[in-house]
Amino acid sequence: MNTFRKEHDFLGEKDIPNEVYYGIQTLRALENFNITGIPISKEPLLIQAFGYVKKAAAIANQQCGVLSPQIAEAISIACDKLIEGQYLDQFVTDMIQGGAGTSVNMNVNEVIANIGLEYLGHQKGEYDYLHPNNHVNFSQSTNDAYPTAFRIALYIKIGHFIEALTKLQQALAVKGEEFQNVLKMGRTQLQDAVPMTLGAEFHGFSTTIKEDIQRLQEARLLICEINMGATAIGTSINAPEDYPEIVTKQLAAITGIPLVLAEDLIEATCDTGAYVQVSGVLKRCAVKISKICNDLRLLSSGPRAGLNEINLPRMQPGSSIMPGKVNPVIPEVVNQTAYYVIGADMTITMAAEAGQLQLNVMEPVIAFSLFSSLTYLTNATHTLTDKCIVGITANEEICKSMVMNSIGIVTSLNPILGYETVSSIAKEALQTGKSVHQITVLERSLIEQSKWDEIFSIENLLHPKFIN
Repeated sequence: MNTFRKEHDFLGEKDIPNEVYYGIQTLRALENFNITGIPISKEPLLIQAFGYVKKAAAIANQQCGVLSPQIAEAISIACDKLIEGQYLDQFVTDMIQGGAGTSVNMNVNEVIANIGLEYLGHQKGEYDYLHPNNHVNFSQSTNDAYPTAFRIALYIKIGHFIEALTKLQQALAVKGEEFQNVLKMGRTQLQDAVPMTLGAEFHGFSTTIKEDIQRLQEARLLICEINMGATAIGTSINAPEDYPEIVTKQLAAITGIPLVLAEDLIEATCDTGAYVQVSGVLKRCAVKISKICNDLRLLSSGPRAGLNEINLPRMQPGSSIMPGKVNPVIPEVVNQTAYYVIGADMTITMAAEAGQLQLNVMEPVIAFSLFSSLTYLTNATHTLTDKCIVGITANEEICKSMVMNSIGIVTSLNPILGYETVSSIAKEALQTGKSVHQITVLERSLIEQSKWDEIFSIENLLHPKFIN
């Protein structure tokens, strides 16, 4: 049989099930915001980050002489449990909610207060002894606690994505080495260009991912600036002297993140530019990963009526009606993930622009979008690496035959025969279907076979030298 306790706020009273650790303001959020169906517990790093924030605040308040050691200890112990991942099921507020994150902050305050009350030997809801607002939220506002926790969680999640990208970059580099002697045709605008190696192509993929890792590391530093101690709008109302500096120092120490206090707390409380920057870099990563996936799909197309230069791992039957068909499902799913991230970037852009005066109330949807993008893109990157890149093989003979049968190799004859003559060779080859070798050496006798062999040796095609 369920039992209840009565809790009140300035809007009235509500019955709260005794078994839950959240309170009346969390219950109101449950009633008001049934939007995504995704509770904040699905982002455990955010709950962990709030544990860090509330613990640092309790320690700072004690050092400032405004919170008793007993209350500070109870709050800290409760926060340690959140940091360890306990009580996740008590964080029920929807990821998207009105109020600039107040419901999330109060969900955290109420859970910490009730865990602390039990530690002190009291019953849940006996807030005279440990209060969600008066003690857990002391010297804070949602407007500094929420964005600070968001930034800590975001910093950690970006770190996970960097790990996934590094793994992808290394896998591509390995393929670059493996395919370094595989001659193939380079293409521009989907037309034959000049010869290159498959290894150089994959090395290029590796380099472009490496560049994105560097951009992410740079953007990640922007979110290390926090506004703890700003309280409501940046004036530090209700916070003791020196509290902003003390709490920031404590947070940096317990998280191991190089957090710094913003120089201008009023600006920092309303500014969301760092999120726009991070989102832009995530979009850049998504676009470039998706481009690589497009290339993989093209290179593996066929196998009989396409390029068929590489083989992707065969993951599943590709059709319910066409026997033997195998599709490039891993690049396809990564493409789709990239499209989601690109769309989320627009959401973040509009939400950042929508802030008015001293606060941006749209931060919850920014958090939801960035967390989702990072989770999906991290998962997609691991999937691409593990289920596709590491298993790619080359069709070396097909690659080589495409080079030697291509009209594009005439470019190598420019220094010897000149552009006009080479153009006429290309035109005749295109019209007649004859090979460049047949026209140049056998029919027109424009160069000797020995010179042809020098120009079109595997070594010179792989590592071109100027020959005239």
